[in-house]
Amino acid sequence: MKTLAKFNVNGEPYELIIEPNLLLIEVLRDELGLTGTKHSCGVGNCGACTVLVDGEPVLACLSLAMAVRDKEVTTIEGLSDGPHLHPLQEAFIDRGAIQCGYCTPGMILTAKALLDRNPEPTERDVREALAGNICRCTGYVKIVEAVLAAAEAMQKGAAR
Repeated sequence: MKTLAKFNVNGEPYELIIEPNLLLIEVLRDELGLTGTKHSCGVGNCGACTVLVDGEPVLACLSLAMAVRDKEVTTIEGLSDGPHLHPLQEAFIDRGAIQCGYCTPGMILTAKALLDRNPEPTERDVREALAGNICRCTGYVKIVEAVLAAAEAMQKGAAR
C-alpha cells in the first residue's frame, strides 16, 4: 500500500507517495531525478551509492526510503552552491582524483562526513574512512591526496 512520505533532500522538501519497500536510491534517482547517486553493486559492497543522512554516510542501495523520512539527505548535487563547488569537489578535480567518475560521488560524500567530524585527518584516517568505497580505476593515491588537500583548504577558510 502506497504511503505519503516527506523527505528533505539537499535542503529541499519533497512529498511523495511511495511503496513502503522502495529503496532510497530509487527515490533519489527515479522519483527526484538526482542521478549523481550511483547504483552499482546493489548489495552494499562498493560505496558508489553513498549519501549523507543527517550528516552520516549511508548506503542508498540498502536503505529503505521510509527510514529516512523527515531526515536531511544530502547527495552529491547538494554539495555545490550553485556554480561554486565544495572544496572536496574542487580538490578531486584539481588533483586528478577522478577517472571514470562512477565512485566519485560516494567517495566525496564519505570524505565530507569524515571532514565534518575530523577537520584535520591523517592519511590513515582518510584511508580508513574510505575503506568501504571501491574504485576500480585508481590506486587511491590521488583520492587520498584530494581529501587531504580539501581538509587543508577548508581549514584555511574555504569550508562550507
